[in-house]
Amino acid sequence: MSEGKKTEESRNGAEGELKRFREQMNAFFVGKSEIVENVLCCFLAGGHVLLEDVPGVGKTTLARSFAASMGLSFGRIQFTPDTMPGDVTGISVYNMKSGEFEHRPGAVMKNIVLADELNRTSPKTQSALLEAMAESQVTVDGKIYPLPQPFMVIATQNPISFTGTYPLPEAQLDRFMMRLSVGYPSAEEEIRMTRAHAEGKAAEKPEAVLKEADVLRLKEAVTGVHISEGMYSYMQQIIEVTRNDGAFALGASPRALIHLMLASRAKAYLAGRDFVKPDDVKETALCVLPHRLALTTEARLEKKEARAILNSLIPKVRIPME
Repeated sequence: MSEGKKTEESRNGAEGELKRFREQMNAFFVGKSEIVENVLCCFLAGGHVLLEDVPGVGKTTLARSFAASMGLSFGRIQFTPDTMPGDVTGISVYNMKSGEFEHRPGAVMKNIVLADELNRTSPKTQSALLEAMAESQVTVDGKIYPLPQPFMVIATQNPISFTGTYPLPEAQLDRFMMRLSVGYPSAEEEIRMTRAHAEGKAAEKPEAVLKEADVLRLKEAVTGVHISEGMYSYMQQIIEVTRNDGAFALGASPRALIHLMLASRAKAYLAGRDFVKPDDVKETALCVLPHRLALTTEARLEKKEARAILNSLIPKVRIPME
């Protein structure tokens, strides 16, 4: 069989797998196909997601359904003020029989980890996730333990209630590839969801439509998406404009540029293309960059929003001619 035919068959197989995944996710997470697509994009790009929204809009359902549909292990950490770093990373326990210390894994030792209400725990415990998110490993008593692959953190926080919370520092926010808002469903979708609960259908659990090997193959395929020199330049110019605009006291970091590149590549792959185009960059920039940008005091007093400012700046960036 020729190499071209193998590639075509592989692409067709991947499209079928992604179609089944999307259909099941849209059935269990009603009316939020755009959110599902962004989380999938982030996952294939090797990033982590921060879901910032009010309680009861389905953030936990999204994380559980995502892991189940992918056929991956799922762990949940319910963060509270007394949650300790060891609850996240695990601890060393002395074994009386062997006379040695053994590692008792923490909740982070799963493929998909839901860090629920991350801003309700102390900065020390929040920082326990930094190494896991950046390096896919945890260190306990000087010993390194690799995390299962693939690995993604889906963190949540409530933007309304600030009582008893610890705002995420810039270093922590910068580890998240995307910050997304789920939002309320439409009236029709909300009725459909309520009817499903009344009929007992909401208790059904999603089945695995993918296997771990399929997921790893999809992630590997994303790395083959081509990025031209012009697109690299275009991404960097968008990053640069956030550093020079007077509304921002803090522009996007070099890590933000890397995340923008990875997410744009995954976005192109999900669109069925093997190359990145400007639209991929523009769409992902609005999910990847705003939470990394700090507004000036004047901009905050004028009640400006980072996303809105960024949305007005991107069209001013010249698209390089290929």
